[in-house]
Amino acid sequence: MMELLKSETRTSIPVIKKELEWLKAVIEFRFNNYFSSAEDEDIEKVTPPDLSDDDSIYARVILENDFNTTERIILLMALAVHVSPAIYDIFFTKNSNFDRGFTVFGGVTGEAHSGFIPTGETVSFIVCGRDLEKRFQLLDLFSDEHPFHTQNILSLTGIKDSEPVFSGVLSISKEYLSLLAQGKAYRPQYTSSFPARLLTTKLSWEDAVFDEYTLSDLEEAKVWIRHGEEIMQHKLLSKHLKRGYRILFHGPPGTGKTMTASLLAQEAHMDVYQIDLSSVVSKYIGETEKNLAGVFDLAENKNWILFFDEADALFGKRTQVQSSNDQFVNQQVAYLLQRIEDFDGIVILATNFKDNIDSAFLRRFQSVVYFPKPRMEQRLELWEKYFSGTFDLVDVDLEKIAMDHEITGGSIINVLRYCTIAAKRRNSNKLYTDDILKGINKEYHKDGVTI
Repeated sequence: MMELLKSETRTSIPVIKKELEWLKAVIEFRFNNYFSSAEDEDIEKVTPPDLSDDDSIYARVILENDFNTTERIILLMALAVHVSPAIYDIFFTKNSNFDRGFTVFGGVTGEAHSGFIPTGETVSFIVCGRDLEKRFQLLDLFSDEHPFHTQNILSLTGIKDSEPVFSGVLSISKEYLSLLAQGKAYRPQYTSSFPARLLTTKLSWEDAVFDEYTLSDLEEAKVWIRHGEEIMQHKLLSKHLKRGYRILFHGPPGTGKTMTASLLAQEAHMDVYQIDLSSVVSKYIGETEKNLAGVFDLAENKNWILFFDEADALFGKRTQVQSSNDQFVNQQVAYLLQRIEDFDGIVILATNFKDNIDSAFLRRFQSVVYFPKPRMEQRLELWEKYFSGTFDLVDVDLEKIAMDHEITGGSIINVLRYCTIAAKRRNSNKLYTDDILKGINKEYHKDGVTI
């Protein structure tokens, strides 16, 4: 999908308009054929628009997946309910013998949407008519191996165990709805079912200061993020290597773990979502697993990085079973371990205390990156990056400040904010040593230390 978004493609609106006209003709053709006494006719008789020279995202999805006429109709039917719902009004035709709709039409109406929403039965009616053999073949298009599923394009949803498989609602994924209708990646908002926030940054790698060992470990992760898809296309390597990549960031607070997650995503043109663990972890049995399942299910087949900060709260060490609660906690950890193991994307866990992470998790990380407190030379570089050129420094010796105060980059940013407020209160751009020391003292106070 990212290749589609990065490439130069024109809007899909003109071609979708033509496709909707074709779908309308297909529906009318099937209705006329069904209500006549003639035998079923193939919908291939209704010629689809030619997409061979079309460079829109919609056309590229069709052509690159080599979708045939039936697959193209199904995709269009799933899209049409969002962009042209009136096209389905014809399905409200009643069976006069029973004063109700025709069973063969399928379909449902929503709670807020009064229009007709197609189901698998609707699809079968349009593309198969009365042909039972085609109806059986249609099942293959909704299998786990078909691109509709593997690329998370569309599916039949809401199927109850006791009801027919084609009773499921034909649903296009939010990802592809956004891609085809708007030409942009889908970015979900924070909700109870997806307790995660999109992380962004205005910084670049040039703004960051890292230990040389940290940089070396990060380079490994960057190479996989950049070339992982290419690696997994190798027949022999794909036999031995699992998809996905798991990274552990550990080190004191304020050393740049969250910023680095954003930078990795920025460089790879990916979105990174920080999971809100306070909303995920539940004291009720099964709820934590359910909440995590919702996050991972939505993230499947998307070009996202999932970022778990303070991860030891969720991925902590398992304990000896001395009570039913201990057993419950251990089951949670085992479940999370399996979901991360099976996830085919990038997962970053960050913790201040590596020793708190369960050893079973540690063995499954491809990269473990340590973020130490910055050394004196690195602290000086940070002070200069943040303060030089920002203010008119009056008798400020940044080298002495860096030497005397062993604080992290996050704390230096907090000092910068304090100094900005101090200068603004004076309505001045001048900054003094005393301003910086007061800001540092406020940081020390957070840890119960005074200077």
